[in-house]
This record gives sequence, structure tokens and C-alpha cells, in this order.
Amino acid sequence: MEDPDRCAACDAIGLAPHFRVAGDAGPDGLIPTTDRFGTALADIVRCPRCGHMQLHPMPSREVLDDAYATAASDDYVEEEAGQRVTATRALERIEAYAPRRGALLDIGCWVGFLLAQARDRGWGRTLGVEPSEFASRYARERLGLDVIHGDLFSAELPAESFEAIAMGDVIEHLPAPADTLARLRPLLLPGGVLWLALPDAGSAVARRMGRRWWSVIPTHVQYFTRGSIARVLDRSGFELLETRTSPKAFTVDYYLGRIGGYSPLAGRALQRAGRAVGISERIWAPDFRDRMAVLARRTG
Repeated sequence: MEDPDRCAACDAIGLAPHFRVAGDAGPDGLIPTTDRFGTALADIVRCPRCGHMQLHPMPSREVLDDAYATAASDDYVEEEAGQRVTATRALERIEAYAPRRGALLDIGCWVGFLLAQARDRGWGRTLGVEPSEFASRYARERLGLDVIHGDLFSAELPAESFEAIAMGDVIEHLPAPADTLARLRPLLLPGGVLWLALPDAGSAVARRMGRRWWSVIPTHVQYFTRGSIARVLDRSGFELLETRTSPKAFTVDYYLGRIGGYSPLAGRALQRAGRAVGISERIWAPDFRDRMAVLARRTG
């Protein structure tokens, strides 16, 4: 078990204060989308050795598990077209390294669009694990997917059974990411690959925006850089294969609405303008170079 007072990516203990951003989850709780930019569940500290950042004090796993179990939001459901575009791009990278399109496990699969795309692309078996009752039910009932309602540590998953494991926008939510990677590694077949997507706290945008960066939100407890995610993967028994930027596809209307996190009036005005000129439903994936996708292979 990780020491919550240690950096998630190295053995440094002397975490230095970085951002004063402590707040609460807000009335909607911990949901995948939020417009509360610049607020986290605690202040952010920075490791002087590797640059990794995390909350301090760290919320307990029990508190976060309870919050995610009740999380519900229609935002991503309404953005299905863009989510499937994003999922397809992720699968193309996974398939470039996976031994074959055999069994794919998606941890924190939310409503299951990546699993649905994988099924359509010919993967032999797709399985998801999702703590949200709302999201796991949607995946099973609306998309016909095999999704376990629960968490990674309680789910019964067979060892050496998966050619690939996906974990998109998940590891930054976890108080003990190395514990999670240690749990995932034996689930992969020899040669199997792990795909992660997460915010890049070392990006130019993140550094310039500081505490006002749009990834400083109540759901995030870890802030990885390219160096710190590589370090924790190496320490957990994974060989890094590639790291690249990974923009998300949403409608123009969705992105304009996110500006409401800084100015609600401006967000609403821009959405009205987008609808007036007929571009609001276009799928858009602007690359701010502050979200990364990482592929790694199980070693040994």
C-alpha cells in the first residue's frame, strides 16, 4: 500500500506546497465533467524530485469510492459521437502494439463507448469495470456490454487473460496509482499492453495557466507529468512504448460551454453564437497538448 504522504511517482517524502486550491466537490458531486476549474478537494503539493503533483491531504479511497459509486451525468451520453471518435483513435494505438485483438479490459469504462467501438472492430472479448451504478447500468442495458459494477480491487478478474487493458481518464482520480498498476500487471498476458489517457501537468498550457488550468477540478487527485507517469510505470513493472498527445473529440457546443467554468456569461454567449451560425453540432478535437496517451507493455 502506498504511503499517502509520499509522491505517487517516486520515494520523495518532502512534498512542497504548490497551489492553494482546496474546496469541495460542489452540488453535483464527483462527476466526469465539471466547470469548477481551479478547485480541488485539497491543496496541491509538488514533489521536488520528479515534479509530480498530488493533493495533500489525500482523500481516502473509501471517500472517493463512495462518491464515484453514486456519480451520474448525461453530459458524456449526449456527446456519444465525439466519444466514439476519441475511442476509435485510442483503439488504433492499442492495436498497433497489442499481440492480437483478443480480450480487452476497460477499467473505469464509464458508459462504455470504448468497449462498444472495440466490439465493433472485432475484439474477441470486451469487459469493463465501472464503479458508477448509473454508468455501468447504461453500458449493460443500452449498449449490451459486459460491465462489472464495482471497482478493480473487488472485481474477480482472471490472471493473464487480457491482450490489452485500457484506463482512460482514470489514473488521475486514484489516491494510490501504483497499487492499481500492481493489480493490473498480472491480468495482462505476456506481451500485453496497457493504455492510459490522462492530463499532462507538465505541458506548456498547464504550466502557464497554473491553478486556473481546466484540469484542476474536484475529481482529480493526481497531476502527472510525462516524466512522473513514466517513473511510476517503470517501478510497477511496465516498459514504456510511446507517449503522445491525445485530444478529446466533442461538439463545438460542448467546448464553448466549458468556457462557463471561467465566465458563465461568456460561455452562454458563445454557445448562442455557435448555434446561430450552425457550427454547434460539429465534432471538434482541438489539441492543446495538455492531455497525453501512454502505452506500456508488461515486462518480465
